[in-house]
Amino acid sequence: MAHGILAWLVIGAVAGWLAGLVMKGGGFGLLVDIVVGIVGAFIGGWLSGLLGISLGGGLIASIVTATLGAIVLLFVVRLFRRA
Repeated sequence: MAHGILAWLVIGAVAGWLAGLVMKGGGFGLLVDIVVGIVGAFIGGWLSGLLGISLGGGLIASIVTATLGAIVLLFVVRLFRRA
């Protein structure tokens, strides 16, 4: 159980950091990057299921899915900030 939570935190941190780099806004700090990455993982998983896309299993696929979801999340947040 503890390993699963630790894995979520690591994947979330990496995904949030990568999404911050891709979106050229930089990170928000470690805690917010982790939250963005974890929420991004849910969004990425939901979108990939909705579109019928499977990246496979494993750590790399999880990081890619979470990063793509985090990018979508940051894009939407920035849209609302501009409005």
